Amino acid sequence: MTAVETVSPRGGSALLRRLRREPDLAVGLAITAFIAVVVLFPGLFTGYSPLAINVDKSLEGPSALHLFGTDDVGRDVFARIVYGARITLLVCAGALAAAAVIGGALGIVSGFLGGRIDMLLGRLTDVVLSFPPIILGIMVTGILGPSTTNLALALTVVYVPSFYRIARSGAISETGRTYVEAARSSGLGEGRILVNHVTRNVVPLVLMQCVVLFPLVLQIQSALGFLGLGVQPPTPDWGSILQQGKDYILFAPWMSAFPGLAILITALAFMLVSRAVQRRFDRR
Repeated sequence: MTAVETVSPRGGSALLRRLRREPDLAVGLAITAFIAVVVLFPGLFTGYSPLAINVDKSLEGPSALHLFGTDDVGRDVFARIVYGARITLLVCAGALAAAAVIGGALGIVSGFLGGRIDMLLGRLTDVVLSFPPIILGIMVTGILGPSTTNLALALTVVYVPSFYRIARSGAISETGRTYVEAARSSGLGEGRILVNHVTRNVVPLVLMQCVVLFPLVLQIQSALGFLGLGVQPPTPDWGSILQQGKDYILFAPWMSAFPGLAILITALAFMLVSRAVQRRFDRR
């Protein structure tokens, strides 16, 4: 009990000191925590259904009843943004996790083994990276067809090479270190060296890359949704809400302004957190 009582306050005070030293981290964490609550419990923030149509209330401006106004068929824009946050961010998180696992695993194996496998995967990665992310995303969703699953798959394809490169460079660096050579000299098998020595030290690099790439994934996901290549109506996501409001931009600007603001604030929050993570990683 004594150990718990002495360690916990010390850790808490250290976190508070760090947040005071890094206000960008504090702001980013506060916004991302709020967004997480919105994603998990959207019903706490609005009593409206994102799919409920009321033509008599169409294109009403922001008011006490409808904080962000209504769209062309009378649906509450605030409710659509709140519920759209869940599908938007879950698609981004799922695609990013898949890309991290696939790209990270391929990069670690490639950097550790080298040889023809490394050369082949390296050339394939160069080909994929030669396409701008948005163009590659359009190509994949254009081939597979627009849907939520295909959107997540397209984002995975787009960002696997980024994780491959960071994991490969980390694996090459770790493979050449003295403790790996010592493990080989002691008779430890290559498989155990790969898992226990190389992979465990490359994983933090991959996790850091997840935080850094999340704002970019969000932007590409929203762009594809805006082009009609992602989540299909009536299911709301931020990109499709933007797309629905483009025809009313002159006389109902709230239909596009508020989802655009949600994308901007969320991307900014993750960028602030990623800057702090990168600073700490560089110091270590």
